[in-house]
Amino acid sequence: MILMNDQFLSREQANVDMEDRGYQFGDGIYEVVRVYHGASFKMDEHLTRLARSAKEIRLTLPMSLGEIKEKIVELIKRNNLKDGIVYFQVTRGTAPRIHQFPSNTTSVLTAYTKEMERPMKDLLHGAKVVTTEDIRWLRCDIKSLNLLGNVLAKQYAVENNAKEAIQIRGDIVTEGSSSNFFIVKDGSLLTHPANHFILKGITRDVVEVLATELGLPFVEKEFKLEDVYQADEAFLSGSTTEITPVTQVNDHKISEQPGPITKKLQEAFEKLI
Repeated sequence: MILMNDQFLSREQANVDMEDRGYQFGDGIYEVVRVYHGASFKMDEHLTRLARSAKEIRLTLPMSLGEIKEKIVELIKRNNLKDGIVYFQVTRGTAPRIHQFPSNTTSVLTAYTKEMERPMKDLLHGAKVVTTEDIRWLRCDIKSLNLLGNVLAKQYAVENNAKEAIQIRGDIVTEGSSSNFFIVKDGSLLTHPANHFILKGITRDVVEVLATELGLPFVEKEFKLEDVYQADEAFLSGSTTEITPVTQVNDHKISEQPGPITKKLQEAFEKLI
């Protein structure tokens, strides 16, 4: 069962027009929400970010945030999803192909659910990441459908037997292809400032709250690859990544196992979910 605007349909019943602007231009926005034990995690925060993304690209949502939430919660129940994700996106709608905004279009909401196990192996033992040039556009703060730069980065990671590709713009480390990136140095958490060079992750915000509760300094500061190599610990954060320890960056070993501060954050996150 999937959701198209206000209708619940089978996959066979659902159709997207060839001239949908999401298909032709990537003209739309999306969110991925984790579901634990049948309940969505931080749904309101994801919807708030969806509304912000919509405003930034001047897209009118097809219904209110409350109505979207109601429909997505119902979709989770109809599909009896216990552990996994719900993906939803909004495109500007269908119109003859022109680059500028077409007139008289209606935005299109689609959503589906997917079972997905938690990445327990990586959570327990840590993961390897590689670095690559950040070739994305300059509005990474908008969660848009334009993800080709992210796709190429993730593919590079896969081809190098890595969990994630950490992107570097100039000589500044920004974020992963589908996650935020942190290093730990002298007891402080360091991560790139939440500006237009990164997506301000929902789990990133959770990490900030948990760090404050644990008395750990949370520092938004630019840093370079050499700082990563000198870090005491490193980890990724994201809706499907959760808080994943990073034990190796390229050929450099950060640690043999997840560090103590990363473990504290993981324990606090576990209690939260």
